[in-house]
Amino acid sequence: MDVIVQYWLGTFACPTLFRESSNKIRLGRRRHRAKVVGIQSDVTTTQISAHAWQLTRFGLVNAYLVRETDSFTLIDTGLPKGGEAIVAAAKDLNRQAVTPIRRILLTHAHSDHVGSVDQLAQLLGEVDLAISRRESPLLPRPPAQDRALEPGEPQCPLKGGLPGVTTTATHLVSEGELFGSLRCIATPGHTPGHFAYLDERDGTLYAGDALVTMGGKPHVSGWAPWFFPLPNFATWHRPTARQSIERLLNVIPAETPIRRIAPGHGKVLEGGAELLQQALAEAQQ
Repeated sequence: MDVIVQYWLGTFACPTLFRESSNKIRLGRRRHRAKVVGIQSDVTTTQISAHAWQLTRFGLVNAYLVRETDSFTLIDTGLPKGGEAIVAAAKDLNRQAVTPIRRILLTHAHSDHVGSVDQLAQLLGEVDLAISRRESPLLPRPPAQDRALEPGEPQCPLKGGLPGVTTTATHLVSEGELFGSLRCIATPGHTPGHFAYLDERDGTLYAGDALVTMGGKPHVSGWAPWFFPLPNFATWHRPTARQSIERLLNVIPAETPIRRIAPGHGKVLEGGAELLQQALAEAQQ
């Protein structure tokens, strides 16, 4: 997706969606589903598990701080100009850490996920930047960016904003790799090299844009609801996106099941396989 999401929120969806977001935060406090621990500038920080916090801008664009033994891993960076607020949130949550964020782990290269990479790299100094091997050609800025499709992939045009970054990836994750506490799982479809990450300590699936939970229900990317269509516009190949969710049902071991879904857009949903099946049922209609 593109930075146009800001204009969408402000011009078309703001009144309804911001009321929905505010109501959900208050509901979370009452039911203790999520502990809202503070607001850093325009970033709302919500605890979603014993190990992680959701960082939300404009009520809809999410990144995640995942606590590791040495510091935080940041999953995605959101829209541009969010770096200072993200670093401030990390410092507030772990004031004893020498480095507030040690790793940035990207689900994919769309602008609303890589938007603050370069700013964070400047603020943090030495920080590891990781993305999947397949997605890595989409990470640099043009003209270094390579949008060519690989043999065997659906030969469909890439969609969504791919502005690229100047920061160089220091690590390319692969299928099944354990990156810190996060199991790396290929979930192509929204983009060719999209990855999701499962925290095996608590069962949180960081789904990126493989799943969207706007409206409080899970949707496969490409089948997002009418009131938030941006993931649909930016999905490269819908059949592949659906197959990736089907595959998640088979590759997640029974001993480390999915217990909640943390998406790039929407609220965190408690549940596992039944949520994937619900999303697939919609995508097969």
